[in-house]
Amino acid sequence: MRRVLSLLVAAAAVAGCYGKTPDADKVPLSEMPAAAPGAAQAAPADAGRLAGPVLEVLSAPPYTYLHVKTPQGDVWAAVPEAKIAKGDEVNVFNPMLMTKFESKTLKRTFDEVYFGTLTPDGGAAMGAGDNPHAGVATPSAPVKIAKVDKAAGADGRTIAEAWTQLATLEGKTIAVRGTVVKFNGGVMGKNWIHLQDGSGDAAKGNNDITVTSMDEAAVGQVITVRGKVKTNQDFGSGYKYAIIVEDAKIVK
Repeated sequence: MRRVLSLLVAAAAVAGCYGKTPDADKVPLSEMPAAAPGAAQAAPADAGRLAGPVLEVLSAPPYTYLHVKTPQGDVWAAVPEAKIAKGDEVNVFNPMLMTKFESKTLKRTFDEVYFGTLTPDGGAAMGAGDNPHAGVATPSAPVKIAKVDKAAGADGRTIAEAWTQLATLEGKTIAVRGTVVKFNGGVMGKNWIHLQDGSGDAAKGNNDITVTSMDEAAVGQVITVRGKVKTNQDFGSGYKYAIIVEDAKIVK
């Protein structure tokens, strides 16, 4: 049933083969191991999409696991909790491959499972251009990026300062205030937010910072977030972050 497939996945593989891995819905993404060298990183269908009838459905909130019969072979996919029945035709967008993934809820380890989102007919959808792992965001809608005041407090940083100081910020908590230029919800149990504050240089890529959070935000909204900095994060397939703020809270 398993085969190596030729098309590159639209999103990165974020877990590897180093023994059992924890449930994505129970552990912050930052604590999940990186993909092992040589781990499969291909999507079994169109680039960025899995499609086919559902052979089996397993419920493990906040996810629904789907055994999908694709033209290239049967695969398992996990999507945000949804009402899907055996025999339904589904499209899973932006599948992210995880190998040797242990679901503690199901008490089962999947050799391979693709985490993604459903088309509008089946639930939340993400277009191929909405990969949350893109290192620098182009605003998903016209957004006016004006200079905003730096977050208050000793841990406050402008986005340009965070980039400049990234070597010393690993593992530290910082506060960043900026305009939301892209928001992707419910990907790997997290919301992915791109912020810009008018500092930095777009040509150098240091004008934008990626944040993961359980909180929601809207494109164009000015927010302050506080979270832990992780540096040099590599999710595979060319998706790398020099700096990312993880498990952040939106603060007043």
